[in-house]
Amino acid sequence: MSLKPIKSVDYYQQQAKSFYQSTAFVDMAPLYQRFLPHVPVGGHIVDAGCGSGRDSLHFANLGFTVSAFDASPALVELAQQHTGLPVSVCSFEEFAAPEPVDAIWACASLLHVPRAELKQVMAHLSAQLKPNGVFYCSFKYGQDDVSRDGRHFTNLDETGLSELVSQLPLTVIEHWQTGDVRPSREHERWLNAILRKETK
Repeated sequence: MSLKPIKSVDYYQQQAKSFYQSTAFVDMAPLYQRFLPHVPVGGHIVDAGCGSGRDSLHFANLGFTVSAFDASPALVELAQQHTGLPVSVCSFEEFAAPEPVDAIWACASLLHVPRAELKQVMAHLSAQLKPNGVFYCSFKYGQDDVSRDGRHFTNLDETGLSELVSQLPLTVIEHWQTGDVRPSREHERWLNAILRKETK
């Protein structure tokens, strides 16, 4: 689990129940509406760093095949209970799809990867995609690296996203900013991006 900071994993181990309660039932419909039109009907979506399993459950209920994983065993247990789906305990670089997938959904998860390792992690995940597969990711908006409440955050703005993607076999379909949808977090800004894997 070297590419997901131990401090962040420890936080989720200790705070799994409160994190689950604060995220499992948040309405993510505006993000789904931008992401899912890029995914083939019934396609295979990887929920990378699935947390509570909220998004995995939504995708599965719509008929998509879902592969979900998280680095926190405590969250994986809660996600399995919430979704009824198999959820794997592994880090980003440990995940390997048995065959190329249609889409990767990394909602508020890659932000815990140290900046120096982010390109490597995203390259590994991108390798799991089919040509023209789509990759959604989100980061807290900014240019700095922050440690808060036992977690590391790699923040990105549009320039940082462009620099990162330029080093990967991905192109940006669209990016946009949103506020946090959790109560009392509305002031926090997020950078969202939908990327497409290039064909060779």
